[in-house]
Amino acid sequence: MFTELATIFKFDKMSVGLSISIPQGLYLRDPQMTTLGRSIIKHSILLIDDIGFECFTFRKLAEKMGSNETSLYRYFENKHMLLLYLEIWYWNWVSYLLDINTRNIDDPKRKMKIIVETIVDATKENPSTEYVNEKVLHRIIISEGSKAYHTKKVDEENKEGFFTSYKELCQKIADVILELDPAFPYSHSMASSFFEMANNQIYFAEHLPRLTDVKVAKDNYDEVVNLLWFYVERMLIKCP
Repeated sequence: MFTELATIFKFDKMSVGLSISIPQGLYLRDPQMTTLGRSIIKHSILLIDDIGFECFTFRKLAEKMGSNETSLYRYFENKHMLLLYLEIWYWNWVSYLLDINTRNIDDPKRKMKIIVETIVDATKENPSTEYVNEKVLHRIIISEGSKAYHTKKVDEENKEGFFTSYKELCQKIADVILELDPAFPYSHSMASSFFEMANNQIYFAEHLPRLTDVKVAKDNYDEVVNLLWFYVERMLIKCP
């Protein structure tokens, strides 16, 4: 397990803490490797959360950082690539939490419960990476995440391997689904639906409440966990 994780996560106690590997074609220069690059990640998360992705520009980000706009383009070709970078960072972080939280657990029902809780709220455990605020990044994934891959270039970007992390994350969930019910015919569909449902239900509860039956309080997504677990019990565990 840790050999596999090492290909995605690197620990550098002298500088940046937890460093997550991102496909090289996504950036022009790896922002995790420089002070300016880490500042780009940190302030872009805060600014997107503040004003939304539609209003977000590199010019506004540069002003927020006290830097110049040209320097940002040395790291990312455009803001879409930056958003996708943040999305992949989050997918890998959730994947890491799943591995850590389900380690040495053999009971598939217990593993599935941990998976549900983790994909609903992956902000309860924070890494040593000070330039990524997981709680704020989670809010961005909820409100802006689908914009990273609901694009005309999704097929081209898929060929570049940009969505490998998401596929691997869903595969981990699908594997546990099949542990619960080896005959279940839609393990990958259910895995990806759970991840999307968790984000959508939180978003609906906060902004479009008539589209959901759950309610969320500040930093409390227990009802979303209960919703997903209801599906697990009815579809996989087959509780009466």
